[in-house]
Amino acid sequence: MIRLDDRDIAILKVLAREGRLSKAELARRIALSPTPCWERLKRLEKAGIIEGYGARIALKKLAPHVTVFVTLELASHGGPAFQAFEQRIARREEIRNCWALGGGFDYLLHIVTSDIDSYQRLIDDLLEGGPAVARYYTYIVTKAVKTDGAPPLDLLLGLPADTASGDPQDGEDRSDAFPA
Repeated sequence: MIRLDDRDIAILKVLAREGRLSKAELARRIALSPTPCWERLKRLEKAGIIEGYGARIALKKLAPHVTVFVTLELASHGGPAFQAFEQRIARREEIRNCWALGGGFDYLLHIVTSDIDSYQRLIDDLLEGGPAVARYYTYIVTKAVKTDGAPPLDLLLGLPADTASGDPQDGEDRSDAFPA
């Protein structure tokens, strides 16, 4: 388990909003010299806290597309059925995210595809092969209302809301307060 201090958290908050910053700019934003900042960043990456970097792409400016969420229940609830389904959807590029759920449905799928016809072909393929699907419901996104991908670190770590800027608080030392 890695212990996080306020500088580590500041790094995470800044990068969650702006992952393309230079090392020098990141260091400036968290009020730390570049070398220690870079060492902290590498430590966070090595610990798996920072899983990767990527660009948020405005798909509507790039190509026609449709975003769909699907809740899905398998007919069989044995381990092999779940494993087979998960392996099957892992190979489908248009399934951007999939979450196993507790409760009424087994999975929530986030799908991005070119149009409704291609979405329907995907569903037909899921229904025809592999584990049997008992039922599914389709929810077509008509408008993105909020798409901030940055996690609410202050809330999750029990920090006061005024730390939302990502800047360390007046030199406060909280180095023992944040186990990861």
